[in-house]
Amino acid sequence: MSSMLTKTALASVSSSVRRASPIHGRISLRHYSAEIEATPQKLRKTGLYDFHIKHGAKMVPFAGYSMPLSYGAVGAVASHLHVRNSVGLFDVGHMVQSIFRGPTATAFLERLTPSSLSSLAPYTSTLSVLLNPTGGIIDDTIITKHAEDAFYVVTNAGRRDRDLAWFKEQLEEWNKSDEAKAKGGVEQEVLEDWGLVALQGPEAASYLQGLTSFNLSELTFGKSAFVPIEGFNVHVARGGYTGEDGFEISIPPSQTVDLTSLLSKSPVQLTGLGARDSLRLEAGMCLYGSDLDEQTSVVEAGLSWVIGKNRKETGGFIGDELTLKHLKEGPPRRRVGFFVEGAPARHGAKIYAPGGEEIGEVTSGIPSPTLNKNIAMGYVKNGFHKKGTEVEIDVRNKLRKAVVAKMPFVETRYFRG
Repeated sequence: MSSMLTKTALASVSSSVRRASPIHGRISLRHYSAEIEATPQKLRKTGLYDFHIKHGAKMVPFAGYSMPLSYGAVGAVASHLHVRNSVGLFDVGHMVQSIFRGPTATAFLERLTPSSLSSLAPYTSTLSVLLNPTGGIIDDTIITKHAEDAFYVVTNAGRRDRDLAWFKEQLEEWNKSDEAKAKGGVEQEVLEDWGLVALQGPEAASYLQGLTSFNLSELTFGKSAFVPIEGFNVHVARGGYTGEDGFEISIPPSQTVDLTSLLSKSPVQLTGLGARDSLRLEAGMCLYGSDLDEQTSVVEAGLSWVIGKNRKETGGFIGDELTLKHLKEGPPRRRVGFFVEGAPARHGAKIYAPGGEEIGEVTSGIPSPTLNKNIAMGYVKNGFHKKGTEVEIDVRNKLRKAVVAKMPFVETRYFRG
C-alpha cells in the first residue's frame, strides 16, 4: 500500500499498546504466560525487526511476534527512567490495525462496544472494550473516529485470532440486518505490515515539533491528525500507554524503517517491552491476559467510564445485560492497586483480609522504578476495594502487608492544552 492510503484507507490511527517487567534492571516475564510462548511456533516480525537487530536488541517471543525486550546494555529500569524524564521510542507494530468503513459503521461498532461513538468528534479517540455475550472482555481497544462512516480500531496482538474471527462473525451477521440492507453495510480492512511506533516522554513534543511544521499544541490528548514529518505524511495521535505525554504514529510499510530512523535520534532512546510494562503499571493501565480476560466485566475492571452515558440507560450492545446489572447492583469484585511491603507480589499471588479470608488475586506486580516501592494490581471482593484498606498478600509462601492504593500510582502527564 502506498502513502496515498492515509486519508482514504487509513481513516485514522491511534492506539493502545503493551508490555513486560523489570526487577532492578533485570526482567521478569513470569506474568506474561498468556503472551510469551515458551516454545513458539513460527513468529511474526514487525517491519522493524532488522532495525532492532541492528541496534542491539534482545528479541523475545511475545504475542506471536519476535519483539525487542531491551537494547544493548541498557537495562529496563534505566530505559523506564529515561522515558519518565526524557523521551523513548517503542515499536508497537505488532498491534492489529484495522479500518472499518461503511454507512452503518457507527451503529455496527456501537453494537460491539459500550462506547457512545455517535457523539465522538471527528479525529478523536476513545478507549473501549469488545464484550462477549456474557459481558466478559474479549479485548481492550482504541477506536478513532474520522467520520460517521470511517473508524480506525487498534486491538492487541495476543488476541489477533480471537478478535479477527469475532469481527468476521459479527460483520456477516450485521450485513444481513435490515439496517445494513437499508442504509449500507460495513467492511473491515486489516492494515497488514503497517508500522506503528510510540514516541513517549516529557520531551516527546519538543522533539517531534522540530521535525514538522504542524503546530503540535493544537493536538491535545486523544486527538489525531495527518502530520508532515520531514517529507512523510503520516497519521499522528496524541496519547500512549506510559502515562506520559506522547504520540503514536502509523506508518505505511515502505516508510516504516526510514521514519523510525528519523524519530530515534538523541535524546530519543529505543525502548523495549521491559520498560513498557513497568511504565504502564505505574500509570494504572491494564494488560490483557493478566488484568483483563473474558471472565471479567468492564465494571469489575474499573473501566465503567468507557460506557457512554446514554448507553448506561439504554444498553443495546453485546454483553449489556451483565454490564448494566453490575452498574446498578455493583460488581462482585473490583480491580484495585496496592503498595506491598517487603517483596514484589507477582501475577497469581493470593490476597487475604487480615482475618485470613481469601478475597482476591494479584494480576500484575513490580518494584516501581519511579517510586522505589513495590506496586501491584489485582481484584478483590467488593467492599475491600477502598483506598487505605489493609490486606495481606502471599508472596512466595509468606504473607506480606499491603494497602489498597489509588491508581495511577504515578501521576499522568497527558497534554490537554
